[in-house]
Amino acid sequence: MEHPKIGLALGSGGARGFAHLGVIKAFKDAGIPIHLIAGSSMGALVGSFYGAGIEMERLYKLSTAFKRKYFLDFTVPKMGFISGKKVKEFIKVFTHGKNIEDLNIPIGIVATDLLTGEKIVFKKGPVADAVRASISIPGIFVPEKYDGRILVDGGVSDRVPVSVAREMGADIVIAVDVSRVKRNAEISSIYDVIMQSIDIMQSEIVRNREITADVMIRPPVENYSSRAFTNIEEIINIGEEVAKGYIKQIETVIEQWKGKQ
Repeated sequence: MEHPKIGLALGSGGARGFAHLGVIKAFKDAGIPIHLIAGSSMGALVGSFYGAGIEMERLYKLSTAFKRKYFLDFTVPKMGFISGKKVKEFIKVFTHGKNIEDLNIPIGIVATDLLTGEKIVFKKGPVADAVRASISIPGIFVPEKYDGRILVDGGVSDRVPVSVAREMGADIVIAVDVSRVKRNAEISSIYDVIMQSIDIMQSEIVRNREITADVMIRPPVENYSSRAFTNIEEIINIGEEVAKGYIKQIETVIEQWKGKQ
């Protein structure tokens, strides 16, 4: 019997994106196959680490050790506060300097071209360059210059890239949205101002697009700040617990797909 190609669309959301790891673990434990991943920003980072074949247990350890000092290299602000060289090196090391096309499953990494306003989807080329572009939160990270383009965060053009997963050939798309707007968030730094603004702007867009996903998972992580790098373990666990509750629904969707073939 034919089996459907299952694609994950992993959304942006700063530290809250670690919930994606828990979701992937729950799927692996339940035997739900993952054939491809489309990711924006933090979703691209988690997706490419998974695609590089890093064991789940090691990914968990790596994530909980993920401290700001490893990737925050402050610069004199011209186009951003963080130069991003450190984080790029970090990505390169853990994905073994691979190209996207060399990863274990197809990964689509979404970034935004600041000059043309286009959504750019990387499916080949160096993982580190593409992920570095995808996580370039405007105003925080210096944009990534690549191939004559000036690239920023994928979340700016497509926060939960469901359509990208479809274009990559997914029959069933499971979307994970981790950046619902935190109401009455504590706004005390320029980072908070920028992140909250982006979250608000995109919340409307996602609402219109969610209908196109077969299953939409929303880990309740809105109480965590997008920079809550101290609560990573809790965020991962929330992702895992919530995803477990969707396994039956996903199995039903798979069966229904098979029934139509």
